[in-house]
Amino acid sequence: MGPSSRAPPLLFRGEPPIFHPALAASSSSLASLRPVLAGLVRTFSGVRPVPVEACPNGPAIYFANHSSHLDFATIWAALPAAQRMRTRPVAGRDYWEKTALRRRVACDLFNAILIERQNVSVAANPLTAMLSALDTADSLIVFPEGTRSQDGVVHAFKPGIFHLARSRPAVPLVPVYLQDLSRILPKGDILPVPLIASLHVGAPLHWRDGEPKPDFLERARAAVTSLAT
Repeated sequence: MGPSSRAPPLLFRGEPPIFHPALAASSSSLASLRPVLAGLVRTFSGVRPVPVEACPNGPAIYFANHSSHLDFATIWAALPAAQRMRTRPVAGRDYWEKTALRRRVACDLFNAILIERQNVSVAANPLTAMLSALDTADSLIVFPEGTRSQDGVVHAFKPGIFHLARSRPAVPLVPVYLQDLSRILPKGDILPVPLIASLHVGAPLHWRDGEPKPDFLERARAAVTSLAT
């Protein structure tokens, strides 16, 4: 094969100039890998599957503390298969759209919802896509702190989860506490450390009619921190 017949290399800003199988695969073929991926994540993290009885039958909002890039994948992988198929992690567009590979992993592999965090406007309101997903019976995985904690503290929740809860008061919110994932893959690191993490799920809660935002946010945060062991 002469030089003129060679296919051009796949080059994307921010990614090494190598061929990524995830970029060549179709969306359907990546989606077919989800059961295998879920098993690998559970094996790698050591997290046990969440019992079926701990998960609502319909759409729900799973909310957790956030300290590692592994967080959303671990919650997603730990859910029972039926719930996992209808659960979509919510992640920042500013990070996951930096490269074509990241976008494919987020959207085609995990079916994530990418939201605007930096230039929020009426046209780019993060709530719109999340509410639309709940209305089509999908569940969400959200991290109300807004960014990864670097000191192990569960910081104050941002108001997005309050607006979600108030907009869809019938949808249960399920608190989740993730322990030691920050030790496996801390913020800023790219090589994971082989340790065992754990995941704890609490009783669902709802926004109470008329409940002020500060009260709800503190109650939701307390529901997560109370699961720490």
